[in-house]
Amino acid sequence: MEIELKLLLTPQAAQSLRTHPLLKKYGIGEPREEKLSGTYYDTSNCDLRRAGAGLRVRQVDGHWVQTMKAGGGVASGLHSRHEWESPVAGPTPDLAALRELVDHGSSWNKLLRSREVEQGLLPVFMTSVTRTIWDLRLAEGTEIECVLDLGSLERGKDKEAICEIELELKSGNADQLYGLALELLESIPMQIGNASKAERGYALLAPVPARAVKAEALVLSRHMNIEKAFQLIVANCRAQIQANEDGVMHRHDPESLHQMRVGIRRLRSAFSLFAPVLQVPEDMREDLNWIATQLGAARDWDVLADSTLSRLADAPTDAALIGMVHNAAQKRAQQLHGEAAAAVTSPRYTRLVLRLSRWMRACDWRETPPRQASARLRDPVIRFADDMLDQLDRKLRKRGRRLHKATPEARHRARIAAKKTRYAAEFFQSLYNGRKLRRYVNALSHLQDELGFLNDAAVADRLLQDLHGKDIDLASGVGFVRGYLSRSADTDAGVIRKRWKKLKRLSTPW
Repeated sequence: MEIELKLLLTPQAAQSLRTHPLLKKYGIGEPREEKLSGTYYDTSNCDLRRAGAGLRVRQVDGHWVQTMKAGGGVASGLHSRHEWESPVAGPTPDLAALRELVDHGSSWNKLLRSREVEQGLLPVFMTSVTRTIWDLRLAEGTEIECVLDLGSLERGKDKEAICEIELELKSGNADQLYGLALELLESIPMQIGNASKAERGYALLAPVPARAVKAEALVLSRHMNIEKAFQLIVANCRAQIQANEDGVMHRHDPESLHQMRVGIRRLRSAFSLFAPVLQVPEDMREDLNWIATQLGAARDWDVLADSTLSRLADAPTDAALIGMVHNAAQKRAQQLHGEAAAAVTSPRYTRLVLRLSRWMRACDWRETPPRQASARLRDPVIRFADDMLDQLDRKLRKRGRRLHKATPEARHRARIAAKKTRYAAEFFQSLYNGRKLRRYVNALSHLQDELGFLNDAAVADRLLQDLHGKDIDLASGVGFVRGYLSRSADTDAGVIRKRWKKLKRLSTPW
């Protein structure tokens, strides 16, 4: 199994890496340089790619080597994959030799024996790379191969630059890959690289459209301990966050930004939920709050432009006035999407992801007081889930009293309580009766949605005042929208009362 941490950087940063004192401090011998040219092969239907495999033939110093990588996964730039490699006589794959290396009973061996692969392999794209390699031995004895790749991916006339670092674990503790990356990040700006060269090359063949990614369903066991459940929940949140990074950074996709923000809110909620048994580093919490704020600013303007103002489509007023407000809101949203993208590509965000990943892999909370609370991590998660859901439900019911007549501040507190209770119920959903819990979560979701509409209206009023202050020509349109939203709040209050009564009638499903 190959384990490596991939990081992206600029050509200027790559030059700084070459003279970085850490490479001299940890280096074993002198760096070496290789010229690599390779071709990736697949069928016309991309059977290898669809099976999660990649097949490459590369020329290294006049010799030909074929490599197949398959399976495994990637999280926070840490790639873990099965790898099979053998010499070949020329620039085309030798499937017979490769099959001898791959476990005969595996799906990968079966794939290599299929008629489609046997008879239909074609070159799909090429790589051309200058590789510099440093062999490193860290103070703890962990040995790492630090690789700097500069070059390009090519398919016909299409070309994409390669400028990346790979920190491959040769022996020792994989946690140290994150530690070394954090040391380098102090002076070299970098980003997490979640896509392999193969994935980037296939994107030249068929560009992948922007697609927002929601959280996958969590499956926990009633016999699982609290610590294991925490690890799975955090991994689930982190996967949702990182799956939407590309849409935020490169495509300014509103739904990707929304889902990334939801993932961050779920992660913060998980940290709060498990606070009785473990302590999250304060600076990590601060960085999570920071990135949530960066994304939240753009999201607020997206909601105003695409959701709140659309409620006025049939309002009795001059459509041109609403159109002017809508255009101004969209322009502001686009500007803030650019700022959100800059935040996600920043060293501060990279540092957050690396630190979170190292903290999770090393289980550093075990060394953090209070030790009595940490000892509870070995207890069954089901008892913990019962207690926490009870506490959250009681707090929500207290906040929900006379909700339809509450102040905006009280409604906001109730919305937060509903959101935290819903996230916790979704985290632990697989531990309980599915039908009962789904009814409870659905009731929570409907209440949260209605409270969210009122909150959106309150946020919209603040944003509209901001627009008015910057452009006096929007005064009439802004005035109408603010009045309309204020009147509609009375109607929403009635719906909230119905939603709240429905939730109150439900017994807790745990």
